[in-house]
Amino acid sequence: MEPEMDEKVSLMSDVTFLRSGSSSPQRKMAPWYRIVSFSQDPKELFKPEKGFRFVPDSVRKMLLAPPPPIATPGGTGPSKLVEVLCHVDRMYVRVRRELFSTSDAFKDLKLGSCPVNEGTKDHYYLLYLLKSDCGFVRESQKDHLLVSITLQYNPTTTVIRDMPFSISLQCKYPRYFHSFNPGISIQLRRGTVYKPLRPKLSFILTPQDASGNEIVGDKSFILGQPMYFEVKLSGNTATHQRLYINKCFMTVSQDPTSEPKYTVIDNQGCMYDGMMTRHSMFLKGLKNVQRFCVSAFIFKHMVDTSSPFQQLYLHCELSMGDPSPTQSSKACNYDQASKKWKELYGSDAVCACCESSCLPQTKASENVVSSPSWRVNFGGEAANPEFELQPGSSIWGTSSSEDVAEHQDFLSQWDTSY
Repeated sequence: MEPEMDEKVSLMSDVTFLRSGSSSPQRKMAPWYRIVSFSQDPKELFKPEKGFRFVPDSVRKMLLAPPPPIATPGGTGPSKLVEVLCHVDRMYVRVRRELFSTSDAFKDLKLGSCPVNEGTKDHYYLLYLLKSDCGFVRESQKDHLLVSITLQYNPTTTVIRDMPFSISLQCKYPRYFHSFNPGISIQLRRGTVYKPLRPKLSFILTPQDASGNEIVGDKSFILGQPMYFEVKLSGNTATHQRLYINKCFMTVSQDPTSEPKYTVIDNQGCMYDGMMTRHSMFLKGLKNVQRFCVSAFIFKHMVDTSSPFQQLYLHCELSMGDPSPTQSSKACNYDQASKKWKELYGSDAVCACCESSCLPQTKASENVVSSPSWRVNFGGEAANPEFELQPGSSIWGTSSSEDVAEHQDFLSQWDTSY
């Protein structure tokens, strides 16, 4: 590694060449390594080959040639006002204080954008890693990596007593190419390594009717009507594990990352929409197939549009796990009567974390699947089912004093949640 600067600036380098001891009259010892340039010495000369061959004369001369002279700090030269030392991962720069006539000149002396970080009575030091945010510029060449930066002095005072200057500094790092000894033979220990193959599971999410039949063609629901969905493994994949729905949310776009979105299931299997409506719940069935119901809704900000319906998509995060539920793999419904969470098949204790946070654990597999789109109608005749309210009915109210007397406690019923 060697620094490069303007001719008026003295250089320091910590490049050393390893030399062997005194050679015997019979045999000369080659150095441990020698920096070579493949632009001059073809790398085919160092290509490992089977068997052995004599070292070519060009390689012999290159290896046994005396090392190039190394610049030393004590050598004579021009001014030593600025010196640079290149290391593998950092650059050391020192500037003599006699270069400046003011004692606080270090405040305006920068290595790129980095200030002086140490000082003595004779020098200012700027010591920084090459990966620091000082403004080091790297340039890759065939045989070298060049790292450049500017040492600059820009006084910011109203008056100046020293002229500003800017010096380009550069560290030159040679690229090392290792030629391995062809005489070394690597013996491979043969054997068989067994790796379990886990096929990637694929899921299907489909809208259904109340009887469990897939809805084909135009899928349309009326606002507030129950919507049924089923998640299952595609094909005939046999498994003894249970399917879990960790999270489900709806969007108006096919893109799961789009906004707005409404979360129906979250917290590793908690049916949160069941707290808003009694229609939203997990449904029992086969454990490797999960059905659930959600009450049809629309996004409020789209009500004012001219279209009498909204197009919606459902996106779910799924996993396969042990048949026994845990806090991170479960199907919990909210019972509005008891105001408690209940697991579909297992212990209700795993649902206690639905009120806080259920930390996920390691799962056998995890996937995200999206359903086909469907429409929710909220305008026109489809959104207003016809029915007639008759006086005296349970919907309309009472029509006689006897009925009023029978239901005198009806006001207290307003405190009951349905």
